[in-house]
Amino acid sequence: MARRLHAQGMNLVIHYRRSSDDALALQKALEARRPNSVRLVGGELLKPGAPERLARKAVAAFGGLDVLINNASTFYPTPLGGITEAQWDDLMGTNLKAPLFLSQALAPALTERGGCIINIVDIHALRPLKDYPVYCAAKAGLWLLTQSLARELGPRVRVNGIAPGAILWPEAEENAASHEEMIQRTALKREGGPDDIARTALFLIRDADYITGQVIAVDGGRTTAQ
Repeated sequence: MARRLHAQGMNLVIHYRRSSDDALALQKALEARRPNSVRLVGGELLKPGAPERLARKAVAAFGGLDVLINNASTFYPTPLGGITEAQWDDLMGTNLKAPLFLSQALAPALTERGGCIINIVDIHALRPLKDYPVYCAAKAGLWLLTQSLARELGPRVRVNGIAPGAILWPEAEENAASHEEMIQRTALKREGGPDDIARTALFLIRDADYITGQVIAVDGGRTTAQ
């Protein structure tokens, strides 16, 4: 998403948690094409006051903000019977709490510019993934939050979501048989790529002036296939 949006002339503020080396490498690559166009902001989103601090830095970076993409997430199984409060706080925090408080903190800046918010949801918000009840519940909450924020922040700010399907297979679950089974359960019978998400984000930012409160499934028809 960062590469595609930057290629369209957008300046970026990129948040990272611990991946400072990756963030610096991306910044260097992008600024080789367009100097002084990328700022980095590190931080743990679940610390008290972190979303508000991040929001202030983001607005100050270029003197305003047009788009917020809530993409940060934790993802791991929590089989019933062994779920801990720490897991609940982490999964709900990154997938639901952080998007809410970042959106709230940046609402004034986005309203001033007539901007938009994009939440990265998940098709499993509506079709639960076995052994992932907390993650799925958090993403389901984000789906409804997307619709709620569209009403709260309209008419000046549009709020939409993207629900990816089989895009990037988790390294911890690299299993050729289950991977192929997942692909065969899509209508298009093929895996998508990160740029499918990036191009959808660009559409929602640039070309979707009359779309708000919607979540677009980018899943090759996984949610429609039997």
